[in-house]
Amino acid sequence: MGYQPSYRTEARIYTKYMLSTQPNAKMAILYQNDDFGKDYPAGVKDVLGDKYGSVVVKEATFETSDATVDSQLTMLQASGANVLLLVAATPKFAAQAIRKVHELGWHPTFFLTDVSISVGSVMNPAGPENGIGIITTGYMKDPTDPAFKDDPGMNEWRSFMAKYMPGADLTDGNYSFAYGVSMVMWQVLKQCNGDFSRANIMKQATNLHDAYDPVLLPGITVNTSPTNFHPIRTMQLQKWNGKTWERFGDIIEGAS
Repeated sequence: MGYQPSYRTEARIYTKYMLSTQPNAKMAILYQNDDFGKDYPAGVKDVLGDKYGSVVVKEATFETSDATVDSQLTMLQASGANVLLLVAATPKFAAQAIRKVHELGWHPTFFLTDVSISVGSVMNPAGPENGIGIITTGYMKDPTDPAFKDDPGMNEWRSFMAKYMPGADLTDGNYSFAYGVSMVMWQVLKQCNGDFSRANIMKQATNLHDAYDPVLLPGITVNTSPTNFHPIRTMQLQKWNGKTWERFGDIIEGAS
């Protein structure tokens, strides 16, 4: 079972927003050539249906063994697309792509996978000024967001970090993600009540009801059932302002 919202769900959210704001959009998609990456164009197709071929003007893929994605981005710019969906990119490729799009002088509406939006490991290495205006989705509280400076859940995480990982980079969202998912795993183990057989662990993992995760955005909850293994199914759009991610709009469910 995964934890974060599915990549297909995320792609549906981007596409719904694109259609609401740019009904005549021409989209280019860059994705990692594996099952991780292929979920994103699948999510776009879920929303566009028969219009996929006319809206998506160019696709390009890359391998994790590639040195850069520069040539792919140059090709996508030449397609005339005014929307770029950069998906299934690990932090290394995400940072590269942000820099390259800036170097090309290309100004598409830029959607970036929420897998690679850490301020510490992506946005700062890419050059924070180069990513201004990029849109992504979020379901976790951003450690760099001033709105969460005195948030009880984030303060709980900060206290944990101060005790067990002093000196760690608190702008790196991977730490807060790990803390949140660990709290949910702890809830699963508590529900097991000492029976740690595989069958019982799966039973408890598929019966979570508003499980405690102090670093989730307000309004986003963790729930599972024997027929739905997706703990988180809602997200909120957010935009990079050069320093942090600014949330906007309502909580959106990506399921069709």
